[in-house]
Amino acid sequence: MTGQSNMDDFYEILGVERSASQKEIQKAYRLLARKSHPDLAEDDEKDQAKVRFQKIQEAYDVLSDPEKRQMYDQYGSAYKQAGGGNPFQGFGGQGGHSPFDLGDLFGGGARGQGGGFEDIFRQFGGGGGPRGRGPIRGDNLEHEITVPFRTAIQGGQAHLTVQRPGGKTESITVKIPPGIEDLKKIRLTGQGDPSPNGGPAGDLMIRVKVAAHPLYRRQGNNLLLTVPITLAEAALGAKIDLPTPNGTLTISVPSGSSSGKKLRLKGQGVEPVRGNPGDLIVELQIALPNSYDEGIKKTIETLQQQFAQDDLRADLNW
Repeated sequence: MTGQSNMDDFYEILGVERSASQKEIQKAYRLLARKSHPDLAEDDEKDQAKVRFQKIQEAYDVLSDPEKRQMYDQYGSAYKQAGGGNPFQGFGGQGGHSPFDLGDLFGGGARGQGGGFEDIFRQFGGGGGPRGRGPIRGDNLEHEITVPFRTAIQGGQAHLTVQRPGGKTESITVKIPPGIEDLKKIRLTGQGDPSPNGGPAGDLMIRVKVAAHPLYRRQGNNLLLTVPITLAEAALGAKIDLPTPNGTLTISVPSGSSSGKKLRLKGQGVEPVRGNPGDLIVELQIALPNSYDEGIKKTIETLQQQFAQDDLRADLNW
């Protein structure tokens, strides 16, 4: 390959062998694009990240296109001139010297003969009569975003930046449907790469990761919550307030509740776009003080004697 010394090696940028298949190139690009996206960089590193991302995008644009890749493998840094809209540009012009034999490029044929101008123009997307390739669809783009737990449950919006051909970036607002599950995909039709020859644009496929909540957990469409209660609330019963996706709810703690007791609030869980809402399952957990004075200790001992119970661990066995 000629002319490679003045430009980055696209294969090295993507970290693939020169014999890599299209599938291997696509896989390497997706991994690098996710890892090197400017949105993931620190503020003081965003400019450098954008340059790196543009190089990755350019390398993929060339190596994922069989025709461009063939030109790149053959002519190196001269691939753009070799594959441009004018096949003669940059080769043998005023005072110029062609790095290859134009007779080889055109196969020595004249117009209408096999391997001549008609085939060359067809190869470079310039038509070529009834046998020319029609409009093709642009490539799909894949991105991954992380949304807060609350947004995944209640719905909302998220923002991402998409790298377009030519190095331009575009900010896109994504509508997050309520109840979306972790790692589900959202398709934005027509928001992918444009077609190279007037066809429809590809789609933008967004994989949604849901951040963890410090207290709530999700199980299907049910929400799980562990709630601390005092010894008095457990023994005597109480009414306590809970923050939920549907606002603050007041629930009743039955008297004599032990740690691990579960209360189910029907319909107060995840409410998806389709289907029935889940439940909110509250697990009670008695929280005792870290220390007691002598008076409290004696009171507890008196209560223990008055509320004597059978051996709670009698059925434990190995």
